[in-house]
Amino acid sequence: MKKIIIITLLVLPLFYACKEEKKEKNQFETADVIPIKTALVQSLVLTSNISASGLVSTENEANYGFKIGGVVSRIYVEEGQFFKKGQLLAALDQTEINAGLNQTDLNVKKYERDYNRANNLYKDSVYTLEQLQNTKTGLDIARKQKDAVAFNARYAKIYAAANGFVASKIANEGEVVGAGSPILAINETSQNNNYVLKIGLTDQEWAAVKIGQKAIVTLDGYPDEHFDAAVFRKSQAADAALGSFQVELKLNLKKSKPAVGMFGKAEIKAENAEDFIIIPYNSLIEADGNKAFVFIVENNKVKRKSVTINKFENNKVFIKEGLKKTDQIVISNSAYLNEESTIKIIK
Repeated sequence: MKKIIIITLLVLPLFYACKEEKKEKNQFETADVIPIKTALVQSLVLTSNISASGLVSTENEANYGFKIGGVVSRIYVEEGQFFKKGQLLAALDQTEINAGLNQTDLNVKKYERDYNRANNLYKDSVYTLEQLQNTKTGLDIARKQKDAVAFNARYAKIYAAANGFVASKIANEGEVVGAGSPILAINETSQNNNYVLKIGLTDQEWAAVKIGQKAIVTLDGYPDEHFDAAVFRKSQAADAALGSFQVELKLNLKKSKPAVGMFGKAEIKAENAEDFIIIPYNSLIEADGNKAFVFIVENNKVKRKSVTINKFENNKVFIKEGLKKTDQIVISNSAYLNEESTIKIIK
């Protein structure tokens, strides 16, 4: 009787051990099946408009100054004042200038007398030809000096080269200024057609826009109005301080006259629409810049695909290339997958 009990006790643990081993084996066999969720990609056609902001200016900006140095006698305009082409804007004190003109005039008269005397002496064979020629050269130099002083005297007054307005007064009456020093900063205007909005773009945006491309502009001073504009000028070098590329939009302001420096926003209209694939953000793996990878399902297996990202928007990713509209992408457990994985699609 004791033998029967002992045998029974020995067999029972062995039975349970075999059952436990079978259970563990089933768990191991199913551990390689990875449950995943999938979704079909979305397709969207977008116009890639470019948004930017900047400041109002005019097509032509200039610093007016005198060709010669001197004391500023009069400035006839104030900041913000409009002027007409040919209008006198500023003048230097004429005392020193007139003295210079008189001096050169007297110098010319002296050399004329010297030349006439030398010519008579040459005829009497008292002067040599060389002496006569030297006297004539002195007269020519004196006349050229008079012309130069007279020319500079004409630029002792500043006249407007075109219609415009004064952006700022850099010098004031009574100041001593050097030759070429800026006196007035001006902006040229012509029937409101010379106003521009200067905006900064990235290198890719700069390359995408074309001269003549249409835009819509809003200005802070006119919040309820929208102004038509067009790309007018593109800078060929980046701004050293900002690192952006300047583009000028020519504004059609109708009857409005904004202040130079007014803030504005622009929406440059894209010429062509682009077709994008949209996927959830959590479907990406190994993203680096605009490059990333995703898993798609083909024939009940996963396949790793490289994609190029155009932009992120909330939890959506706009894919430029790498996927088709019919692709089924993995949106869960991507981190545990490889192309040899056995998958089970769940809802």
